[in-house]
Amino acid sequence: MKKKFIITIDTEEDNQWDLQISNLTENARYLERFQRLCNKYKFKPVYLTTYNMAKDPFFIKFAKEQLKAGNCEIGMHLHAWCSPPEFKLENKKNNNREYLIEYPIEVMEEKIKVLDKLLEDTFEKKIVSHRSGRWAINEEYISLLAKYGYKCDCSVTPGVNWSNCLGGTGIGGSDFSSYPVNPYYTNGILEVPVSIRNIRYFNLNAIYSFKDVLREAHHLSIGKQTWLRPSNNSLYQMKKLVDIINNESTDYIMFMIHSSEFMPGGSPYYKNNEDIDALFKILDELFMYISNFYEGSTLEEYYSYYLINK
Repeated sequence: MKKKFIITIDTEEDNQWDLQISNLTENARYLERFQRLCNKYKFKPVYLTTYNMAKDPFFIKFAKEQLKAGNCEIGMHLHAWCSPPEFKLENKKNNNREYLIEYPIEVMEEKIKVLDKLLEDTFEKKIVSHRSGRWAINEEYISLLAKYGYKCDCSVTPGVNWSNCLGGTGIGGSDFSSYPVNPYYTNGILEVPVSIRNIRYFNLNAIYSFKDVLREAHHLSIGKQTWLRPSNNSLYQMKKLVDIINNESTDYIMFMIHSSEFMPGGSPYYKNNEDIDALFKILDELFMYISNFYEGSTLEEYYSYYLINK
């Protein structure tokens, strides 16, 4: 039996790296191309969906069609700064986007409750998977997810410390430096960490100057924190990561991307159609490689698989 390949998409508003961007969701119109690529390899993306995306008519129609065909899963992705009800933080110190964990517990719960109901009513299905906004999570947050029937979360980025990424009140993000890379239960929720490893390598094909030699020598001696995420990692690095994890006892690998990365100008990484075409060329080759070792799985399907096999 092949191991499981989980594709997670933070399905959210356009270009959330730009604090001046409004809550537009034009990027929903660019998801079909990625879904076709997933269908090609029988992979099933998990669209972790924010409040504004769950109100977008194009996304609703698209997602319902894919759900009916059994090609995807809808999960929750809660952006506290644009998910109702509105609540003004009295100790707001900057223009940074707020973590949900900065709000009083009763406000946290109400935001979860509202988005959960919207997703369930819109897509006519119980929502069981979740990823937090800006990767911030704590025990109170997890307990609230369990209260509303969630089964799994994928907010943990093992080995990554987000404490220098400040929220609206100036608190740091979650520190996952010492968190496990394999799934584990916490407060009744199965935590399925994002696939991240510190890998050592020397990529000869990336050598064009002496500076490149020094960089690759550093990667060989110290290593590089590598995600299955194309915006921050090359195809070479991602394939290397797949090989390393495939040789571990870990029974899954998790890919992540933001929905707006499929839209030209929707992120800092892909500014035009040529950039998007190059991205899809990389993804096609990566998915072809992964299909040799892994089969597609949603988070909900992985949860059921984990219960039986662990």
